[in-house]
Amino acid sequence: MYSDVKKNRTVPRTVAAAAVVAAVLILFLLLKDSGRDLSEESAAAIRETVRRSALQCYVVEGIYPPDLDYLTENYGLQINTDDFYVKYDAFASNLPPTVVVAPKR
Repeated sequence: MYSDVKKNRTVPRTVAAAAVVAAVLILFLLLKDSGRDLSEESAAAIRETVRRSALQCYVVEGIYPPDLDYLTENYGLQINTDDFYVKYDAFASNLPPTVVVAPKR
């Protein structure tokens, strides 16, 4: 039958708009957290690479390198200093160095 009465469609549109806003908000929060995890994983990878390079120097030369410049010049170590702070502390030539890597904010 034909009816001249219009149906109220504002409720379904409001629910759909709220669902879209919620989906965008959830997606934003997930992407924001994934970047932080990637930065932490990159810092861990850099730390491990510096440690392995220092160990390689110890195996070849019998001493741990005194600083990062030595590893860069003699062992080809490349570090992303634009995005990370790297602290290399060599206490003695026969003890492994302490390596701390932190992302720049």
